[in-house]
Amino acid sequence: MIELMTGVWPVAPTVFDDTGELDLDGQRRVTDFLVDSGVAGICVLANYSEQFSLNDEERRRVQDDTLEHLDGRLPAIVTISHFSARITAQRAREAAAAGAAMLMVMPPFFGATMSYSPAVVREWMLEVAAATDLPLMLQDAPLSTTPLSATQIADLAREVPSLRYAKIETARAAETIRTLRSLVPEDLPGVFDGEEGVTLIPDLDAGAVGAMTSCTVPEVMAAIVDAYSSGDRGSAVRLWHGVLPLVHYENRLCGLIATKVLLQEGGVIASAFTRSPLLPLSKEATEGLMELARERDVLALRWAR
Repeated sequence: MIELMTGVWPVAPTVFDDTGELDLDGQRRVTDFLVDSGVAGICVLANYSEQFSLNDEERRRVQDDTLEHLDGRLPAIVTISHFSARITAQRAREAAAAGAAMLMVMPPFFGATMSYSPAVVREWMLEVAAATDLPLMLQDAPLSTTPLSATQIADLAREVPSLRYAKIETARAAETIRTLRSLVPEDLPGVFDGEEGVTLIPDLDAGAVGAMTSCTVPEVMAAIVDAYSSGDRGSAVRLWHGVLPLVHYENRLCGLIATKVLLQEGGVIASAFTRSPLLPLSKEATEGLMELARERDVLALRWAR
């Protein structure tokens, strides 16, 4: 039996220089930072990685360089989401060949009105799953235009054998997780929390076995899940309450650039650049973020010192 993947798997940002070109040296430093933070694995090319701002060649470079640099120190999840089942399947094969441990995928989406029925999503998932033997994680994200009910996710888990994981980060995630744990405890054992861990404890209480967060406080998120998994819920709750103001600030006022700002301030990366149309943080938002991060002595600000 394949061992269940659990714990915290942060989404690594895609690092650019100040001109918007890939900075693979910075990408490797982020990888080293995450290895040292005590997490279970990492995820690349997710939405928080600005995957929608990368062309195909850039995706391959980030994927291949990261997996090569990891060199087995941690397993990696590669996000393969695309509207086309054919292209998603091709990305699956490439990620498997590069050494990915798991693949994460959203249902097909492109534009606000392109939403698809359960039958269409089922056929799409079967085509993608046929491309590789790697386990799949279905991402139920607010960004998607195709809503996924708990019943539909459960049906997919029953019909797609390699679909063993789900990342739940839509509204009322804990209720969805609890329902999934009731409906398909064997077919979908790996239910994960998302959205930077903003509802982490309720989601763990509901049956989540791991979390996919940002890189803002990966060391604390890992400690929370480790404590909870060992039966020390009280310590997990105290740690979560300690970072929750920072996580809320990131989630509601900053978005994906928060991680980059902190990593740049700490000297892990040289630039917090995000490609247009994403905008830099305002001076006021940056000051608020830094105040919360410094109060909590986050690893991102001292790892490279």
